[in-house]
Amino acid sequence: MTLEQLRIFVAVAERLHVTEAARALNLAQSAASSAIAALEARHGAKLFDRVGRHIELTEAGRLFLPEARAVLAATEAAERVLSEIGGLARGSLSVRASQTIASYWLPRHLVAFRRAHPLIDVRLSIGNTARVAESVEQGKVELGFVEGATENAHLDIRPVARDQLTLIVGAEHPWTARTTLAAEDLLAGEWVLREEGSGTRSAFEAALRGLGVDPARLRIVMEMPSNEAVRAAIEAGMGASALSASVAAPSLEAGLVRELPLRLPDRAFYALSHRERRRSRAAEALLALIAQASGGKGENANRQ
Repeated sequence: MTLEQLRIFVAVAERLHVTEAARALNLAQSAASSAIAALEARHGAKLFDRVGRHIELTEAGRLFLPEARAVLAATEAAERVLSEIGGLARGSLSVRASQTIASYWLPRHLVAFRRAHPLIDVRLSIGNTARVAESVEQGKVELGFVEGATENAHLDIRPVARDQLTLIVGAEHPWTARTTLAAEDLLAGEWVLREEGSGTRSAFEAALRGLGVDPARLRIVMEMPSNEAVRAAIEAGMGASALSASVAAPSLEAGLVRELPLRLPDRAFYALSHRERRRSRAAEALLALIAQASGGKGENANRQ
């Protein structure tokens, strides 16, 4: 049974005239008659009786008509859904992002996306870089945004912004009196860092290696699961840390922490999607919006 056969049957049943139904469907009368005959032969049920020069629905035809109409209506509804999704008139977009991105960089882009496409539901969840990559690979979310480079052959990875890491200490820390800070001085201090697997931690360790410092030699006295927890520990006077300038900005402006005189290299923010899964129109629209906001280049994530 095909949708075309159902359309022909319904058209004939509504008009009780094969020629008029064929004309309405832009078909030859023979094609319409063949479709009805094929339905009847396939299922062993006569759908129409010929009475004189007219045709009438049989009992089987009367029972079949509402079912055929329901199938055609459901097909039209399904076509409308695909059309609306393709035109961004409805749908959803699942996104997972690492903490710094989800809390400080991505929200303004999601707000702009929502204003442009108010009928698309956006669902955002948070995890560290490793968890975000895992979620995209497993198909739990369509797009991921992470702070650190990740190696995964299954993922398409594109830079979307630049971010500056900054070294901070509490307002009373001895290093606040220093006008310079050498790389080797970093090994003498105590450190409060994000957990292993976080983009901030990975970027800081990569920066240390670039300075000739082995991250394994740092005196890490506390590991924290969030940027805010790290920042609070530094405000309380516990050691030094590396955080995104966006994260540190409120505490720096309030005088609760101080920035150290050692500039670290900036880092990229990346968008992740699965190589073998076609991105939805909604995902493409969000990535295009982000690219437009940065003028086609990786924007400065620390822009307020």
